[in-house]
Amino acid sequence: MEFVRLVLLFVHILGFGALLGGMFVQMSAGDKRINGPMRDGSGTAFLAGLLLVGVLEAGDSTVDHAKVAVKLGVGLVILVLVMANIRKPKIPDALFYAIFGLTVLNIAVAVFWSPVHK
Repeated sequence: MEFVRLVLLFVHILGFGALLGGMFVQMSAGDKRINGPMRDGSGTAFLAGLLLVGVLEAGDSTVDHAKVAVKLGVGLVILVLVMANIRKPKIPDALFYAIFGLTVLNIAVAVFWSPVHK
């Protein structure tokens, strides 16, 4: 079970890496849009996160349900915003930076709200 948890954690991190990488590519573009890495990264991070919580719940690990709820909510908002705007040729800068801010927030929740650091 530990191996499955580590693989899912790795895939979850790769998903956020793809999402952030796709956003950094768009930072210098004049007209911002949702690109493939943003789409695939947001979906991968969300799904891997859900599966990761399932594996943690199935095992003997304690799960911080408040943290999971916050990450699930923020991740769902990111996923919906990305998927709702995937076909648009350009998106407003405010929407792009809102997605960027939510992504950074989700990563910050994962890092700073962790019992491992105690």
